[in-house]
Amino acid sequence: MSYEPSPRHPYHPPHDPSPVYDTTYPWQPPVRAPEPPPRRRTPEPALGHHSDLRILRGAYRWQRRTTTLTALGYFTLFLILSAFAPSFMTSELADGLPTGLVLALAQIPVTWLAIGLYEHTARRYVDPIAARIRKQSEVDAKREAAR
Repeated sequence: MSYEPSPRHPYHPPHDPSPVYDTTYPWQPPVRAPEPPPRRRTPEPALGHHSDLRILRGAYRWQRRTTTLTALGYFTLFLILSAFAPSFMTSELADGLPTGLVLALAQIPVTWLAIGLYEHTARRYVDPIAARIRKQSEVDAKREAAR
């Protein structure tokens, strides 16, 4: 048993008995929507903003690299000497004190040196740039609020 649709009766969508008429008459011009008020153009940010942030990122990156390489560089040197120069590390400096122990204890002052270097570069290079950017953003925010 197969179903075959009847070709004599094609499908027709239902008829909408209420047509939609235009609210205007043919002799009247079409009603137009009122023009929106012109938008105020937002001012472009100052050109220096992006370069200031780029300078700040560069100063901060230099600061991180310098202090990280100071601390990790010394520690890596200590590990390399321990692995490849055991005779040097076991040699005595004075009164039976091995060189390896002196270098291990020197890690604490080197870490303090890295912290001091980090604070020095922050005060000297990074903080003035950040303060200048902060001050400029406050001026820009006050200027925006006044509009």
